[in-house]
Amino acid sequence: MAELVFFSGTMDCGKSTLALQMDHNHRARGRSGLIFTKMDRMGESVLSSRLGLSTTAREVTDRLDFWDELVEFATTGHSVDYLICDEAQFYTPEQVEQLARIVDEMAVDVFAFGITADFRTQLFPGSRRMIELADRVQVLQVEALCWCGRRATHNARVVDGVMVVEGEQVVVGDTKPGTDTGLVEYEVLCRRHFMRRMNSAAARAAAASPDTLPFDLDLCPVPPC
Repeated sequence: MAELVFFSGTMDCGKSTLALQMDHNHRARGRSGLIFTKMDRMGESVLSSRLGLSTTAREVTDRLDFWDELVEFATTGHSVDYLICDEAQFYTPEQVEQLARIVDEMAVDVFAFGITADFRTQLFPGSRRMIELADRVQVLQVEALCWCGRRATHNARVVDGVMVVEGEQVVVGDTKPGTDTGLVEYEVLCRRHFMRRMNSAAARAAAASPDTLPFDLDLCPVPPC
């Protein structure tokens, strides 16, 4: 029986690597599938892993209709047994509903991969709908680590070396400095250091002082509500 499965986790926990591995495993058993992604770090129409693995993929735009895409693909004589859907947090809620319909009415497995919450700890609309509709939600067991060595649980946005908690929900990382947004990067943190707005750059700056430690509460206090 076909399923809609959502594999979730923070950055650096191996989501894209698992997506590539699952595609390999299914193809090795003679199954036919399509790979979709959106705003991958390596650019358009590619699914890539931080380990250096990559493959071509179909780019998801806000206007793409998964149902129409599969119907058109099937009418050209191709069969589809499964879909790999990476960066699913960026999909619209309507697209997630289309994927659920594909599972139910076409008996096609959908394996979706994505980050659950953004840099403000708020659910992405696509991830929220995935959680609401998926047959199974699996949190990946490969633990990403905060700079302190603890398990990372939160995705932080860093602009010009400073962690921020305000701004647009979707901003592509590693943008060029000198723009209005500055140099945008992302980092995973444990809850303690996310709540104290202490990313690795702040920790390095603190460690350079002989009078304080990175964990000093006066140096990195809890921001006011």
